[in-house]
Amino acid sequence: MATLYGVGVGPGDPELLTLKAVRILSSAQVVAYPANPRGDSVALSIAGHHLPATAEHIVMAMDFVPDRRSANAAYDSGAEQIAARLAAGQDVVVLCEGDPLLFGSFAYLLPRVPTATRIEVVPGVSSLTTCAAAAVRPLALGSEPLLCLPATLPAADLARALDGVAAVAVFKVGRHLATVAAALQQAGLAEGAVCVIRASHPDQQILPLPEALQRPDGVPYFSMILARRPSP
Repeated sequence: MATLYGVGVGPGDPELLTLKAVRILSSAQVVAYPANPRGDSVALSIAGHHLPATAEHIVMAMDFVPDRRSANAAYDSGAEQIAARLAAGQDVVVLCEGDPLLFGSFAYLLPRVPTATRIEVVPGVSSLTTCAAAAVRPLALGSEPLLCLPATLPAADLARALDGVAAVAVFKVGRHLATVAAALQQAGLAEGAVCVIRASHPDQQILPLPEALQRPDGVPYFSMILARRPSP
């Protein structure tokens, strides 16, 4: 039976690919990945040089916007093509930025492929741990719980979720920066918070939250805020 591989390719630095990921990529028969409407793919740019020249590419082109219709259509089409290759006995490798199952695109394919599909997930270095490493700051200590939140939550939901939290990582900040900053301030978590922009990429930046708020062009989607409640 053919296998569907969900391969985490890490946050951007090609040197953060795991040895297992490289081994699977180097023998890929068919590779699938999300891309923008022009066909550009961050995941492919990270892992592409490990792929055989003979590998067939399934490009799931979509608009990266809050409206999910474009993405859903791309995943539907991609899953159909993937299922056909698997039925023909070909393994399929799906590239996923970061880790496949932590806010990962591979998770959207899982419910779309046949239930009998043999699946192997290769974990990737996540943006969560990469941002912590870039900022050289612990995510949580001792018995502290760590909350992971998408910045795309409504402001009221952010505020409720942050109430009483010891440590938090806020993903996908982008245009939601001001809303997230206000929620952190309200929760008493803004002091010492940092915004990590494009972790592990050549243009990576680590900014205190007040400096991030002063950027005239805001911060990109691939930004994360790390915050911990000050010790008493």
